[in-house]
Amino acid sequence: MTTLDAAHLKLAPKVLLHDHLDGGLRPATVLELAAETGYDRLPADDVEGLARWFREAADSGSLVRYLETFEHTVAVMQTVGALERVARECVEDLADDNVVYAEVRYAPEQHLEQGLTLDEVVEAVLRGFADGERVAAERGKQITVRCLVTAMRHAARSLEIAELAVRYRDRGVVGFDIAGAEAGHPPTRHLGAFEYMRASSAPFTIHAGEAFGLPSIHEAIGFCGADRLGHGVRVIDDIELPEGAHPADRSFTGAKLGLIANVVRDKRIPLELCPSSNVQTGAVASLAEHPFNVLARLRFRVTVNTDNRLMGDTSMTKEFALLAEHFGYGWADFERFTVNAMKSAFIHFDERLRFIDDVIKPGYAVLLG
Repeated sequence: MTTLDAAHLKLAPKVLLHDHLDGGLRPATVLELAAETGYDRLPADDVEGLARWFREAADSGSLVRYLETFEHTVAVMQTVGALERVARECVEDLADDNVVYAEVRYAPEQHLEQGLTLDEVVEAVLRGFADGERVAAERGKQITVRCLVTAMRHAARSLEIAELAVRYRDRGVVGFDIAGAEAGHPPTRHLGAFEYMRASSAPFTIHAGEAFGLPSIHEAIGFCGADRLGHGVRVIDDIELPEGAHPADRSFTGAKLGLIANVVRDKRIPLELCPSSNVQTGAVASLAEHPFNVLARLRFRVTVNTDNRLMGDTSMTKEFALLAEHFGYGWADFERFTVNAMKSAFIHFDERLRFIDDVIKPGYAVLLG
């Protein structure tokens, strides 16, 4: 069996379902785009300093403070050229980390300040993804990247964005999402958008159970009908662990699940867990206390994700390494989490199966020896 270290973890095939385009820019790209567009509000003027600022600003323990960092990245993503470049580099960076399939999300409504239309934003990002796939292939890396369009939960354009998702679903957009501060902005405010998605037989995920708690998850699945939960980490609040249990235990026999937790597990609703980000936003106190392991051992459909690679100074390889360090996972565990993610992707069944049978399982077979 191959040694489970950072170098070999990077070789493992990975599937990423929760990654924000505007949260994954290269610091150098932020600086260059700011110079091109005349944006002069960056908090640092060198690559190292800017990278450090994003990381430290995001480490506030507050989702609201965490979200403020996006002011700078969104500001430099207001032109066709900038969107194409950021999307292309996103694909290149994910491919370098051996991500073989990714669904990357962003909010088109946030990129209209210089006159672009919603359709122009989507088309620019899709061109960037396609260019990135070609560049990756030229470098010997095969990757498929699809798009989730996101509506901001504090705004009132969710139905319009849902219609955008359906309009482009055969051209690279595979689903819909709502994001932004949870408190005071429940998903039920956007029922019209979710009803439109269901009527169009189109899948969607909802940011829920991150900063808020069980009520957010209940609304997302009970009222809105979410196919996946963005984060969903607070489902742990509906699980009573055996006395003396520790988050790093290998078994949680005797754990008692409440109604919401049972529904999430029974229906195999995927959890888009983002370990590093969940600590940064204060959703959990520390990686050692992250409920990922509890949920994985209790056979919830857990997936591993980056959320925002710039703010978290992270990658899928780093997230895998952290989980291995804190919970003692091996190659078979990471294969299961990766298959979980691929099963939960918003592409068609035959495509998901092809990735599992032709890419993921063979890749892990080599690592398992």
